[in-house]
Amino acid sequence: MLRPLAAAALTAFCVPALFTSSADASATSTSTASSATPTAVYGFAWADGTGVLRVLPVKATLNRRSGPPRYTFSPIPGAKERRIDYSRAEFRRVTSACDLKETEGVVKVDAKGLGTTRCKPADLAFALGLGPTPVKISLGAKKRVYEVLALPGSSKTAYGTIRRVNDTTVLFTRGKKSIRLGYTALTFTRTTRSCGSPWLADRSNAQKNGLGRKDCTGADFTKALKALKRPVLAKIDYTSLSNQLNQVWEFTPAR
Repeated sequence: MLRPLAAAALTAFCVPALFTSSADASATSTSTASSATPTAVYGFAWADGTGVLRVLPVKATLNRRSGPPRYTFSPIPGAKERRIDYSRAEFRRVTSACDLKETEGVVKVDAKGLGTTRCKPADLAFALGLGPTPVKISLGAKKRVYEVLALPGSSKTAYGTIRRVNDTTVLFTRGKKSIRLGYTALTFTRTTRSCGSPWLADRSNAQKNGLGRKDCTGADFTKALKALKRPVLAKIDYTSLSNQLNQVWEFTPAR
């Protein structure tokens, strides 16, 4: 499930919106930034405790060809996730007010595509609570977090094992590759009769291919996973770049 602001970003890619920018809306330019610059990090930020976020650095390309300036993110091979304390950071949003869930058609960015609405760390916590937030983080003498417009990436499905990290994060492993995936809301599709049953407690709602067919909630998923001591097989749907977990199918190999 895309967070509302991500949907707004998708709209902004296709349809010009009202926005604040010092550059001519018809200007065309492209610039890139990456985690090689130690004082700036781009990526999708996730909440990772009180006043702390985590972000996997990406390469960011700014596009001003139409509509408000926005970014295209792409992976940086070998990039390592970073945890950043934002409790004293300045935060600037792309929305017209700090407490909005989406832009509502009014995008507040400068010529570099950086949010201009001045907000507080508590507002960043609010934004992170909605889901992965595309940002530029300046790590100079004064730490600043700028919200930006960026698409979250494409949706993918895969089979593998999942292991709980915390109540909003899992480690998904396929072969020799593991990635951390976050979630704020997801669909948990179960094989069991009840949404509240332990993992693979029964096959009442298992299809012939071993996948569940009973739709349950993210809270049910968190509860079932929390009781497990080891990784379990599952099928997932996730969004690349933002590493957002959208759906999990409980899975039992066909007998």
